[in-house]
Amino acid sequence: MEESEFEALAGGVLTKIEQALEAVGADIDYELQAGGVLELEFADGSKIVINRHAAAREIWVAARSGGFHFRYDGDRWIGTRDGAELFAALERLASEQAGERVPLSA
Repeated sequence: MEESEFEALAGGVLTKIEQALEAVGADIDYELQAGGVLELEFADGSKIVINRHAAAREIWVAARSGGFHFRYDGDRWIGTRDGAELFAALERLASEQAGERVPLSA
């Protein structure tokens, strides 16, 4: 995949994540920062950081429970370790850190 294609796909998925968070209305502050870094902050001060890693052509997620990498398979962003889909993984991670279910959908 060319870098420009990756940047477009990664930028699109970060926008979808923002839209999903907005629709949920949970007590999660979020901000898309320069360079394609989306930072989620929870009521307890914990954070999830989602960023694009152009060199690896991956979306990287850092959460309290660990770090996760996702690669585009032509249809979805899939976890390189466990095969989890990005939005399903984010739903699980955000729910863990929020202490309540945070339903996200692609």
